[in-house]
Amino acid sequence: MGLGILEDKVLDHVPGTTRYFDDPERPQYAADGAAKGLKCDASGPVPIILVPQPSDDPNDPLNWPLWRRDLITFILSMTAIFATCLGPILAANTLTLTFHYQVPFTKIAALTGWYLLGVGIGAFVFVPTGRIWGKRHLFVAGTAMLVATAAWGGASYGKDKYTSMVWARVFQGVATAPFESLVNAAVGDLYCVHQRGIRMAFTNLAVFGGAFFTPILVGKITHSIGWQWTFYFVAIFCGICLPLIYFLCPETAYRRDTALNLDLLDKDQPIPLKKKENRTTTATHKEEHDGDLYVVEAHENSQTNKIGEPVGFTVDKPIPPKASFTQSLALFNGRKTDEQFWKLLLRPLPLFLQPAFLWACLIQGCMIGWTVFIGVILAQFFLATPLWWGEVETGYAYTAAFVGAIIGFVIAGVLSDWSAKMMTKWNNGVYEPEFRIVLVIPQMILGCAGLYGWGKTVDGLLHEKYHYVVPLTFFALEVAGMVIGAVSSSLYIVDAYRDLAIEGFTCMIVFKNIFSFGLTLRAFEWLVQTNTKATPLFNAVASVQVAICMLSIPMYVFGKRIRSFFHRYDILSLCRVR
Repeated sequence: MGLGILEDKVLDHVPGTTRYFDDPERPQYAADGAAKGLKCDASGPVPIILVPQPSDDPNDPLNWPLWRRDLITFILSMTAIFATCLGPILAANTLTLTFHYQVPFTKIAALTGWYLLGVGIGAFVFVPTGRIWGKRHLFVAGTAMLVATAAWGGASYGKDKYTSMVWARVFQGVATAPFESLVNAAVGDLYCVHQRGIRMAFTNLAVFGGAFFTPILVGKITHSIGWQWTFYFVAIFCGICLPLIYFLCPETAYRRDTALNLDLLDKDQPIPLKKKENRTTTATHKEEHDGDLYVVEAHENSQTNKIGEPVGFTVDKPIPPKASFTQSLALFNGRKTDEQFWKLLLRPLPLFLQPAFLWACLIQGCMIGWTVFIGVILAQFFLATPLWWGEVETGYAYTAAFVGAIIGFVIAGVLSDWSAKMMTKWNNGVYEPEFRIVLVIPQMILGCAGLYGWGKTVDGLLHEKYHYVVPLTFFALEVAGMVIGAVSSSLYIVDAYRDLAIEGFTCMIVFKNIFSFGLTLRAFEWLVQTNTKATPLFNAVASVQVAICMLSIPMYVFGKRIRSFFHRYDILSLCRVR
């Protein structure tokens, strides 16, 4: 029993447990890596083994110049900012739109919910689509759809256009889905693991940080030239991004030979050591496929990947010519997997029955939902007595949320690897993915304090007991807790169930958007039921979040046994979706 984690009684080695600290960003150094047949990054003083190994194909994204890959990442991230800013784009305009459409507050709040519903539906469909046919067509189509739907939202001007705005918001969510669900996956396509860290942080900041910065600008735009221009500006900027994506962002998905995916192999020891220990005999023969002659080398060795398939079998294929610029503009360039679409589509659903994935959805999705909840009702307290704020001041109030997001990223970035490394050291060099769950502690302290404090102090505004900075400070704490929880749950899923990470992220995206959608429909009803007092409402919400965080204790203690059980009894195979 290492540091409170129960050992498994069935398997000698549980997938996810490693003999050294091994996270996706950890470079594997090998001074003689190249001599062992492994490609290395020799740009630094010590060569770093490239994981995954690039193929010899010039069309493999890992073989593209680094500046080109960084340009693609930058363009996708900038477009993601404009896409995800559509989520909170109405936050500072709640009262304005209530008067414009002459509908209750509840219906204006629901406009954010309809957007989130569109994102959830879109992500559920687009993730398997991207797995099979690649991501380029989704990024291009998504950007074009962003231009059209943002313009649609701005054109929904007039008190009889509320229904038009509802449908505009739904399709804005669908258009945003590729950027919320696939940009991080594109980073995985473009870089080896030792290059992903700072790029992944940049894309996450673009997707999450931009959403909190949006209301700060929206209030000023609304006050100066009208709320419809907030949508028109998104359409204009996405229109600028569309040709950049079409001409400068080729397909990033690549069908790589299994043996080259070193990050999916059993890595109980560093790769160079394994290469020394493997005894390999090679038999060469010729096979003919589709008229081409291939040299096939079958290796007899003991290595297997994470799902038990032998990887000591390589096929030396003819190196294809480099695709021309015109060819790179194609929206499709072949299937990336032979798996059936319906199986990939339904694959995330059984994972909601797996304790680890359900825990991750609750830890991440509920805090995001409470953040949306606060954003929906914030105008109720800041636009009325005693502050009587307008759109500009209400927009500026979101500066607190933006600062909270930055604080959360900093805390998570500093603590995530440091805590895992220290606990690995205390555990005699054995790394357990459950060490990632420890990050829930700062999430619970900051996030739950933010929820309790927000309810208490925002009520105090009505009696002028607190300055408006006080509740906004608690809002910042809540957002910081949300970010830390998102990092904790994501890292745990990647480390403990790396072969199911994409399906796991799909589960979390769908859950948090559907949950947030439900909250937007009931937010004002719950506030009315408490006589517009936030204290009892947020005391209940914060207590629910405390209970959810406490679920991390059994998840930490029994997590290794859960990993063992579901490795032996594959829930996806039992449900016939693998």
